[in-house]
Amino acid sequence: MKIRRRRRTKIIATLGPSSSTPEVLARLFQTGADVFRLNFSHGSHEDHAARIAMIRALEKKFDRPIGILADVQGPKLRVGRFGGGRVALQTGAQFRLDMNPTPGDVTRVELPHPEIIAAASIGTNLLLDDGKLRLRVTAVRADHLLTEVVVGGPLSDRKGVNVPDMVLPIPALTEKDRADLAFALEHGVDYIGLSFVQRPEDVAEAQAIVAGRAWVMVKIEKPQALDNLDAILALADAVMVARGDLGVELPPEEVPLAQKRIVRAARARGLPVVVATQMLESMISAPAPTRAEASDVATAVFDGADAVMLSGETAAGQYPFEAVNIMDRIIARVEQDSGWRSMIEASRPEPERSAADAIAAAARQVAHTISASAICAFTASGSTALRAARERPEAPIIALTPAMATARRLAVVWGAHAVTVADAHSMSETVTKAVRASVAEGFAAHGSEIIVIAGVPFGQPGTTNALRVATVK
Repeated sequence: MKIRRRRRTKIIATLGPSSSTPEVLARLFQTGADVFRLNFSHGSHEDHAARIAMIRALEKKFDRPIGILADVQGPKLRVGRFGGGRVALQTGAQFRLDMNPTPGDVTRVELPHPEIIAAASIGTNLLLDDGKLRLRVTAVRADHLLTEVVVGGPLSDRKGVNVPDMVLPIPALTEKDRADLAFALEHGVDYIGLSFVQRPEDVAEAQAIVAGRAWVMVKIEKPQALDNLDAILALADAVMVARGDLGVELPPEEVPLAQKRIVRAARARGLPVVVATQMLESMISAPAPTRAEASDVATAVFDGADAVMLSGETAAGQYPFEAVNIMDRIIARVEQDSGWRSMIEASRPEPERSAADAIAAAARQVAHTISASAICAFTASGSTALRAARERPEAPIIALTPAMATARRLAVVWGAHAVTVADAHSMSETVTKAVRASVAEGFAAHGSEIIVIAGVPFGQPGTTNALRVATVK
């Protein structure tokens, strides 16, 4: 059975205890998941290897490329342990963060991160336990910080620390991340999720390690990343609006604006952009989403995001299939709305001054004028399909590629239906393959017209410079 989505915006589903058998994966894929996410904050390498093997077996069964996102943990900042495992901090009380590993109490706890102590200053805010507690630094010493509890509450062992006011001199990749990265690349994942990016140097470091073996998807979840957004995106292959930690470190009213800014910036560059975190959070324990959650998914689709992501809903939730199904339905319904098309047209970035963008813009316009059944982009590296997707055309995009790795990476790209074909050596051969694929995949019928775009000479990435109109015979 041919799998063809009735929507352009893609769905990423996170795997976990609720979704780790071949039967569950197959049903998630059939229901609508286009990409599977492996969260390396949890699970062993053996667990992830088993899931990768199941995904690749699923790929063969359905003869469709499936993307795999390996999301590395990044530097997690945490407090130490408490004598009784838990304390209650009172608002207005004094609280000390120090380097002493002795279990803490209501007056102090270990902070095993000297870089925070070194970078802090009087007035610096520290957020604990996903922002539930707030401390303000009142004094800085060589080996500890004195703070005032601004917002109190219960605090238990090893809870996280967020530092929205400072750039920490720590790399985005820890030793654990480097081991996870080596494992993921060895097993042929398609995207690396780079957590807690602060500076463009963080992306450059990851790109040097990845060396083109996967796309580096930067997760924007720090205010410092927003300050360096353009420089970070210039080095990235894809971007994720990671609203979890971003929502902890930014005031809530700033998060929607940050989301729109990131999506706009990524679309302008033609980078795939994913909106993630708490999209259908209530469906971890409920069979239907709230109306606000449905609107949240719809907003990301109206903004023109390439993909939306499910986290705990499919990893640990009670209703993983229902979550994917309702997300699929929301996306499909929004994309049928005339207002959605108007917003997509209004938000389309201007073509860059290059032959590739000129051809992609022309393909969209010609396809609209003649009501083409599809735009077929022949692409070795994926760049031609990315430029076509940047235009957000009405016609479906069939990405024809000789490289399975490219086909898998394009699983996250808006509107792209990737098909692996043998390499082409001439434009006429490319047109022939495009006609056959558009019919075989159910996009075109006898007498319909398709648009074919490619780069000549063949085999040179980024040389999109040719456009043909072909009639299906």
